Amino acid sequence: MSLQCGIIGIANVGKSTIFNCMASNKAETSNFAYSNKTNLSIINVPDSRLYELEKHQPTERILHTTVEIVDIPGLTKSAGRTDKSANQFLSEIRNCDALIHVLRCFDDENLPHVDGSVNPVRDIETVNLELQIKDLESVEKKITRLEKVAKSGDKDAKKGIEILNVYKEHLENFQNASTAPVAPEHTHFIDDIFLLTVKPIIYVCNVDDNSAVKGNKYVEQVKEFLKNDKTEVLVIAGAMESEISELETEDDRMAFLQDMGLTEPGVNKLIRAAYSLLDLETFFTVGPKEIRAWTIKKGATAPQAAGVIHSDLERGFIRAEVMKYTDFVTLGSEQACKEKGKLSIEGKNYVVQDGDILHIRFNV
Repeated sequence: MSLQCGIIGIANVGKSTIFNCMASNKAETSNFAYSNKTNLSIINVPDSRLYELEKHQPTERILHTTVEIVDIPGLTKSAGRTDKSANQFLSEIRNCDALIHVLRCFDDENLPHVDGSVNPVRDIETVNLELQIKDLESVEKKITRLEKVAKSGDKDAKKGIEILNVYKEHLENFQNASTAPVAPEHTHFIDDIFLLTVKPIIYVCNVDDNSAVKGNKYVEQVKEFLKNDKTEVLVIAGAMESEISELETEDDRMAFLQDMGLTEPGVNKLIRAAYSLLDLETFFTVGPKEIRAWTIKKGATAPQAAGVIHSDLERGFIRAEVMKYTDFVTLGSEQACKEKGKLSIEGKNYVVQDGDILHIRFNV
């Protein structure tokens, strides 16, 4: 799946550092306030279930599912209005399916904040404002288009203008389009203008090493500001995790983490959260050649899941043999699942669940 999660934020908050903790291809980092380079990496989604499956089915290789992460250069105030290159970056945000908003929650005299002081709540408001301004432009342009159509008496155009004016007023009051009081059956009027402030978002508080476990005053400010929002706030010590990611062995990385009081890298939680934010789930195929995790959208049917493996499997789909992950690791084998009645035969209408182990029967 070509779904993307974009890392955004103002300049000098540590976006590229967070990106480098996850990515195999490293982005350049510097103390300069502005960069015009976008970085893209395909990231493995950490999933310990793969290794549990291997305990019961020895295999030649394990393949994780993936998600695309885009490191988008930092925004500055009025970027959407006066800076052509920054305006381009707003367009790159438009191409993302979900957003990771990195906030600076650390002090560093050697890394000056572009606004003179560390204030993550102000930074949220700065980015929101730029995205809202861009969205307002998009809404106003569509209203203008629909007004021309409505002159001929088109009822759908008139309804569209009514709904778009709700969004317009909401954005003019410095609110994101995602919270506009519009019924779900009417949100299709904005589908073709790809608004920036309707995208699902995670906030990442980038903290100093000493704040990796419990956070700090800046993290508390962020949580208080976002307490009424349906969003996730993660705490990651970007500089420290960047060092950990450079260590050669998994044992060395775990020892470093344990010394810091952590059980796993914060970026692992971030990757899983981004995967969930994109409304994705995982199913598995298990065999002696490979154990593999596959990505599907929540609600996908068995034929659609088969199509993720290969288009021929969807085209010639007959049935899916399904085992639940917990049943497989508890009972220990496919044969044991069969004997205990824990292997089911499912047809075209079966909705695949996260963690399902599938074997597709097909005929082309």
